[in-house]
Amino acid sequence: MDRNLKDYRKVVGKEVINEIHSKAEKIKKKHIVCISSTYQGGGVAEMLNSVIFLFNQIGIDFGWRILHGTPDFFAITKRFHNALQGEKMNLSRRKKKIYLETNERFSKFTHINHDLVVVHDPQPLPLIEFYKKKQPWIFRCHVDLSNPNPDVWNYLRGFIEKYDHFVVSKKEFKRDDLDVPQSIIHPAIDPLSPKNKRLPPSVINKYLDKHEITRDKPIISQISRFDKWKGFLGVIKIFETVRKKRDCQLVLLGTFAHDDPEGQKIFRKIEMKAEKSKYKRDIKLLLVENDILVNCVQRASSVVLQKSKREGFGLTVAEALYKGTPVVASGVGGIPLQVIDSVNGYLHNPKDIKGFVKSVLRLLDDEKLRKEFGMKGKEHIKNNFLITRLMLDWLDLFERYLIHRS
Repeated sequence: MDRNLKDYRKVVGKEVINEIHSKAEKIKKKHIVCISSTYQGGGVAEMLNSVIFLFNQIGIDFGWRILHGTPDFFAITKRFHNALQGEKMNLSRRKKKIYLETNERFSKFTHINHDLVVVHDPQPLPLIEFYKKKQPWIFRCHVDLSNPNPDVWNYLRGFIEKYDHFVVSKKEFKRDDLDVPQSIIHPAIDPLSPKNKRLPPSVINKYLDKHEITRDKPIISQISRFDKWKGFLGVIKIFETVRKKRDCQLVLLGTFAHDDPEGQKIFRKIEMKAEKSKYKRDIKLLLVENDILVNCVQRASSVVLQKSKREGFGLTVAEALYKGTPVVASGVGGIPLQVIDSVNGYLHNPKDIKGFVKSVLRLLDDEKLRKEFGMKGKEHIKNNFLITRLMLDWLDLFERYLIHRS
């Protein structure tokens, strides 16, 4: 990674970059560490790959540790993730035992003597139990907490209460039953990463050709992890209805998060649904981990879908909007922060197949509307959800605990 913070001046302006340097100057001698469960796959890893590098590049000593776990452990924590988003779960003694023992074992060979610790999501949440706490600990939860399973939430809440601060993505995810101070920090995309940087038409055409995606008919796409909450089966149903009326194609592109053992099973279900479709020749299902391909598909699409059932935030929405592509999405989780209904895209109830179809057809038929939505979408993301904004928000929180508390 050879990006320098000054490179972002062309995108956000020198005032923003100067503000980041000014805030960072106050904590340059401090040592911070992030702990998460995977280095690749999913929005959390993507953000950390950018933001931690940039913090180090401007002089902050910022480390990153990856929790080591067994397949059993990650199967259990995936169940925790699903339960926090409202699914039922049998919270057995065995599951709790594996959960705690994995974190305890990790703590034995992960020495924490930093000035501040940031823990991401439930997988490493109990780590705080296994250290003699000498510094502030912040828990950053990226999950949709609007309607969690009560038993699982109450169990995990016992760990969260030991933290100094709790960070979520949206106001509705804050919890009234926590005594811990809470903040909202919106996720963000990196405009200069391979996934989001500008690409010449020749590169876009090359990548599309390589994966047999034609340019002779409009592209509708959804790009997400292959996850049960992303609504891929419903996307195929929407496409089939649209395809009856318009000659178009569907691209479903995604990967598995490395800490998600359910991904292969979900992918197989999507694959079977696509294979049975009357329009299977117009459905391209790609299990490919390639950021430039994601970039190309989002830029080449006429419409991007995000039919999530639950969504902590949905960075793929911000990615598409930043590229000037209108989005038709579920009005759940953090998506309504990004898609402004009838301004840069359309929002629907996840079950409203007819609504999705109507909005997709409207955009396919109106090039002027697509361009108008695209322009407004890019401006909205640029002003609110870029990595520089994320850095400023984190620097404010770090200053609160590293300077004003000391």
